[in-house]
Order: sequence, then structure tokens, then C-alpha cells
Amino acid sequence: MLGSRRSRRRLTTALAGLGLLVTGAALQVAAPATPAHAATTHRVLFDDGHAEEAGNADWIISTSKPDPLAQDSSPSAETDWTGALSSWGVALQKTGNYSLKTATSALTYGGSSSTDLSNFDTLVLPEPNTLFTSAEKTAIMNFVKNGGGLFMISDHTGADRNNDGEDAVEILNDLMTNNSVDSTDPFGFSIDSLDISSGYPAAISDSTDPVLHGSFGTVTKSLIADGTTATLKPSDNSSVKGLVYRSGYSGNTGAFFLTSTFGSGRVAFWGDSSPIDDGTGQSGNTLYDGWNDSGATNAALALNATAWLAGDGSSSGGGGSGGGTGTCTAAQLLGNNGFESGNTTWSASSGVITNSSSESARTGSYYAWLDGYGTATTDTLSQSVTIPSGCTTAALSFYLHVDTAETSTSTAYDTLKVQVLNSSGTVLSTLATYSNLNAASGYTQRSFSLASYAGQTVTLKFTGTEGSTLQTSFVIDDTALNVS
Repeated sequence: MLGSRRSRRRLTTALAGLGLLVTGAALQVAAPATPAHAATTHRVLFDDGHAEEAGNADWIISTSKPDPLAQDSSPSAETDWTGALSSWGVALQKTGNYSLKTATSALTYGGSSSTDLSNFDTLVLPEPNTLFTSAEKTAIMNFVKNGGGLFMISDHTGADRNNDGEDAVEILNDLMTNNSVDSTDPFGFSIDSLDISSGYPAAISDSTDPVLHGSFGTVTKSLIADGTTATLKPSDNSSVKGLVYRSGYSGNTGAFFLTSTFGSGRVAFWGDSSPIDDGTGQSGNTLYDGWNDSGATNAALALNATAWLAGDGSSSGGGGSGGGTGTCTAAQLLGNNGFESGNTTWSASSGVITNSSSESARTGSYYAWLDGYGTATTDTLSQSVTIPSGCTTAALSFYLHVDTAETSTSTAYDTLKVQVLNSSGTVLSTLATYSNLNAASGYTQRSFSLASYAGQTVTLKFTGTEGSTLQTSFVIDDTALNVS
């Protein structure tokens, strides 16, 4: 590691001096927010970029895209928005607690699009009928891993509505088994290649589950009308949990609706699109009103699951973006914890998250580099996280390397503060202060307990402050917040 001033960042400063300060500011605000910790209004993105309207499918909340409010800004009935999912959308909109959008192009995470996943808490995939690209699969998996909610809705095998050779069963299995983030059964289940003609799968008995017993009602049964089920693999992911089962099935087989977690995010799967179909939509489509089927409670299941995925309610089968109420599943909560996804999830000063060769990552290619200019500078790095209330252990750790051109053995000219803040930005605790006096070769792991903040949403913040002469670099990698 180098003890000299970093030339790459000096160039940024020089450009600002030439009148290009706006460039630096744009870079600083480009970091997307943490997907599922900061919102008080739950932000839900419905996908319509993968043939969700092919054939008789009409899996949209509104024909107005991306914003359904352009069709009707204050809908009171499901017909105020046009689409077979309009009942779902209108029901969420009427609560006043949701912001809904529709994506019609490729899914991204960490980009500048208004429908970039970093702007949302939950992504709904309502029976996709074209394969996700490699880039899209990376985006979706990182979104969930970093705290987002993913709602996957399938249909029966062979439901290839656009005749491209792929159906939702194959497409969603491909997402889980053929991606660059984690293809080792990350969610703990696989979708069965079945076409089950009819039935009313029943919910398990669990009065504490927030999806089955949520703010939108109690779930007793769902509807299957040419759909499929899933096989659970708890040895691969212990948080996977079947909530609704095909008649005659239980345990690890025949799960019609299930939940799971991945990283600090949440996952839900439903084996049929018929339950979300409200029977109305665009002219020419043959639709079926499963949403209001009197023999099922599909609306409550869809809405409770959406709320849970977006962070409401206690944990169902695991942790996730919204934390728990009296329960805790062992998990690592920080998104992009090794910085390998680049400038995402964390809020950081321009240039802090980098793969520059002037310093070295502890693992991988990316790391966070605060200060190191040799001029008066303040750099920050922060992330908001919810610690479930049932967790008795919450261990924050990170690896820190400090190098400096300072020669003093007694004066801390340059400092790095590690702090915990509340949602209003008030400092709750300064965990440690490091300085040029901590300079040493290699990385040293630092650890702190955050157990006292269980049940709270807090911001972890690193602030590096450098004096006017002689650089000090504070280099951070491999962060973690492990709870149990």
C-alpha cells in the first residue's frame, strides 16, 4: 500500500478548480439509496419488461407507465386503473403508504433510471415470459441481497404466452440457478415443472406469521387454476418456509406459496398468476377474477406479502429489510458489504468507493478509501440498517488500513470517526476514533457490538477528516453486521 498522496483523486480536485465542480457534485449524488431501509412510503416496482402482457396475460396495474397516477391520481375502484392487476395496485394506493411504478425496460440496480431498483423496496415479477439477461439477473440478486424484497409469481409449466420457448417456471428457475451473484440455491427452493388444473391450497396454522395474518386480513386458502408448486430445500437456506400447500402435501413438497430470505432481503413465491387476476383489463384479453374468488383469500395474501416484502411486519421465515418483531434469524445485514458492487447501497463522498490500484483491497477489487489528499478534506461513508428487535447479538466489524505521510508519534492530525446515528441524523454513539497514529501495514479487523440498537433503524457512518498538509488514508474493506 502506498503512503503517497493519491494522484487519481488529486486530478478530481484539479478539475474542480478548473470550473468543473458540477461534475464532482454529480458523482457524489449518484450513489443510490439503500433499497429497503430508508423509506417511510413503501416503494413497489411492478415489472412489465418481460412479456407480462403477451397473449391473454395482462399483468399490469395500469396502462399508464411508469406512473399509474397519470391515469387516475386518486383511484377508488379497481376500474379506475386499467389492467388485470389493477385491484392489487389500487388497494395499495388507497392506503396512502405506497408509491407504485411500472418498469417497461431492462431492470438495473445502481443506475440513473427512475425505475432503477435502487429507488424501490420491492420488485414484483408477475409471470415473466422472457428470460432475464445476465445483467438483469445480477441486478435483481444484488437488489435482494442488499435488502430489497422480491415477489416471484409463476404459472404452470408450458405457459409460454409469447411462444419464445420459455415459460415462467423456466425463467424464474434460471434466475435462481444461473446468475453471477449466487447460483447455489440462494433462496432454498426450486419451482416444479407441473400443470395443476385446479384446487384451493390451504394455509398452514401459524398465527404469528405476518403474511398469513397481516394488516390486510387473514389468509385461509388460495386458488390454483393451472399453476404449479415448489420444492423446498431448507438445507440450502434454512429461512425458506411454506405458507400455503396443495392439498395432500406439506413440509418440503407441494408449496404453493412460500417465503424466504437472501442476504438482508426477503423473497416470496406464488405458483400461479390466477389469484392476482382481477378479471378486468385491456380489451381483447380473456381474464379470470381470481382476486375476488369467494373460496379463497387471495387479496389478503397478495397485499400482506407485499407489505412484508417492503419491510412491514415481523419476520416470516427469516430476517429481511424490515427487521423483526420479537424474532431474529441469523443474518449479515449490510448491503454491498465488500464494496464489490461498486458505488451502490452505501452513501459515500465522490470517489470513496473505488478499485484504484493506488491502494489495495483486502479481498476482491473494490474498497472504500477516505481522505488521502494531503489537503483539508472530509469524506463520509454511510449505510442505514434495521436491526431486528429479537436479536441479542449484533456484531459490527470491518477491516481498516491506515497509511500516512505524517511523522508525529503523538499528535492526531487526521481522524476517522465511526459513529451510529438515528434516522434524524443525531449521533447516538461514537464507537471509535482512529488517526494517523494508527498507521500500520496491512488491514486490522475492528469489531463493536450494536446489540443495544435492536429494534431500531440506525445509520452507520464513517467520517474521515484530513488536515491541510501531509496525507492520511483510511482504507476500509469487508464490512459486516452479523445478527443472531
